[in-house]
Amino acid sequence: MTTQDAATRNVAEGTGSGAARPDMALTGAGRGLRWTTGGLFVAGAVAFAAAAMVLSSTFNWPDILREPASVVLPAFAGGGTSLVWTWFATAWTYAILAVPILLLPAVLGRRDDPALRAATYVGATSVVLALIGFLRWVFVVPPLARSYVTGDAITQASVGAAWTAQHQYGGALLGEHLGQLLAIGWSVTLCAIIVRTRVLPRWLGVTGLAVSALYLLNQGDILATAVPGFPVWDLAGLVGSTGWGIWVAALGVTILLRPATPALRRPATATRAATAEPRS
Repeated sequence: MTTQDAATRNVAEGTGSGAARPDMALTGAGRGLRWTTGGLFVAGAVAFAAAAMVLSSTFNWPDILREPASVVLPAFAGGGTSLVWTWFATAWTYAILAVPILLLPAVLGRRDDPALRAATYVGATSVVLALIGFLRWVFVVPPLARSYVTGDAITQASVGAAWTAQHQYGGALLGEHLGQLLAIGWSVTLCAIIVRTRVLPRWLGVTGLAVSALYLLNQGDILATAVPGFPVWDLAGLVGSTGWGIWVAALGVTILLRPATPALRRPATATRAATAEPRS
C-alpha cells in the first residue's frame, strides 16, 4: 500500500492525524450546546425570580391579580413608568426559557423521541402564552389605568368592564390557565422520560413530578375566578410556582455539570445502529 493510499484510508476511517473523529466532533458540539441549554435554564429561572420579587414588593403581585379594577388600576397608575418596565422585564426574563426548552431534546440525545418532541412544542407554547399574559401589563393595562384615574363615574364603569374582560381572557385564561397547564405538561412528560430512561438523575425526575403536582393545585385559584366557590388552596400558587422555578434551575445546573450523554460520545455508526433498534 502506498503512502497516499494509506493516508486516504486513514481519512476515510477517521484515524489520520488530520481527520476529526465523529465522536470527538459530536462531543465538542454537544458540550457547547449543553452549556448553552443549562446556562439558559439557570439564567431564565434566576432572572425571572428576581423580576418577580421586585414586582411583588412594588405591586403586591400576585395577590393583586384577584382584586377589582377599582383597586388594581389606581395602584398601577401610581406605579408609573417604572412599574411598566418591571412588567416588561418580568415578561422577557420568563421568555428566556423557550430557548433551552427547544434545545433540550438535542442535549439529551433524544431528538427522535416522539413524546419529548411533543412536550417540547407544548413547553415552548406555554412560554408564549405566559408572555402574552405578562405583556398585556405593558401594552393594554397602562391606557386603561390612565382612563380610569382621570375619568368620571361612567368612564370608570366602562373601563372597569374592559379591564375585567381583558384580565380574564389575557390573564386568567391564556397566561395562567393554559400557560401553566402546558408548562406542567412539559415538565411532567420530561420527568417521566427521566425516570424511565435515566437520561438525567432519577431524583430530578421524581422531584419534578412532585413540584408539578403542587403547581397544578394552583388551577383552583384560577378556576375560582370563573366558578365562584371552587376549592382553593391559598398557598398553591406560591409553593407550586416557587418549587417549579427551583426545579427548572436545578435542571439547568444538572445539565451543566453532567458529562456528555452516551449518544453524543458514541461514534456515528453506533448512533445510527442504536437509533434503528426497537424501543420498549
